[in-house]
Amino acid sequence: MDSAILAPIIGGVLIGLGASALMLFNGKIAGVSGIFGGLLHPKAGDFAWRAAFVAGIIVGGFVLFLLRPDMFGVGVERSLPVVVLGGLLVGFGARLGSGCTSGHGVCGIARLGPRSIVATLTFIATGAVAAFVVNQVFGGVA
Repeated sequence: MDSAILAPIIGGVLIGLGASALMLFNGKIAGVSGIFGGLLHPKAGDFAWRAAFVAGIIVGGFVLFLLRPDMFGVGVERSLPVVVLGGLLVGFGARLGSGCTSGHGVCGIARLGPRSIVATLTFIATGAVAAFVVNQVFGGVA
């Protein structure tokens, strides 16, 4: 099977296994924004698993880069201020929506949570509108 097809399937399986393991062994939802946010304001006995989870994401990405650097060849065709603004807006949206796509989209929908279904549909619609505006209204030069 072609690696362009296989890589996303393996990635999805790994995300599902990771989210399931965190719920099974720790009773926690794998919402990355909430996990990372908990590192900034840790509660007693709550720091180690959060740090391990975030470290695993970083180390996993680094290992993949070492094994398959070709998978990181996507160029960003936006200016640094626009990328920073986009990141800040995503962070704001995650706070406003009480979670991110990993918490709502992966874990919440898997649990058939109505709030997560609405939040995920909102994320997708907002992203589609933002992409349209940047590419069609601003001519893709933002």
